[in-house]
Amino acid sequence: MGVHVHEHCLKMARREDGTPWWSAFPEPISSPVKIASSEVAQLLQGRDELKPHEFLLIDTRRTDCIGGTIQGSLNLPAHSFYLMRVMLYDLCKQAGIKRIIFYCGSSNGRGPRCAAWMQDYINSVSDGSGSDYESDTGCSAEMTMQVMAGGIRGWVKAHGGDMMEGYDEKIWQDPKPDEETR
Repeated sequence: MGVHVHEHCLKMARREDGTPWWSAFPEPISSPVKIASSEVAQLLQGRDELKPHEFLLIDTRRTDCIGGTIQGSLNLPAHSFYLMRVMLYDLCKQAGIKRIIFYCGSSNGRGPRCAAWMQDYINSVSDGSGSDYESDTGCSAEMTMQVMAGGIRGWVKAHGGDMMEGYDEKIWQDPKPDEETR
């Protein structure tokens, strides 16, 4: 049995010619590792607001971002992410970000695709491990891509509205269809 998909969601996922939005971009090669939402929660709880963060959360949802987002997440919709990956890399490199964690509705489509595109880009400009630049100490710095298992739905199931901005409990009361915009 297929997953029910709302008509407006199908429209967002397809270009005018009927092809999926991602078909305009190269198929990703990398397979970023998953990270549990509990580990992401620990990272958020362990942040020291007075020190630079070494990780960044990227929410790749677009108009389905209703219901809230995890604290401190940057919303970079998957539909435009491929063109933004070079800029994101440069910004993260300058900021000392060592880990980028991606998520979407269920982390079965958009989040993993964007994480893979980002890792592919890093691999293309480095030795494959993300260590294309040296820190002040002369040690190589690494930048790793991860995907939060279960996406925002998994987060809400495990943590409710904890550590979320714009949390709307009503949105999460009804089961949502799985994302179709892979």
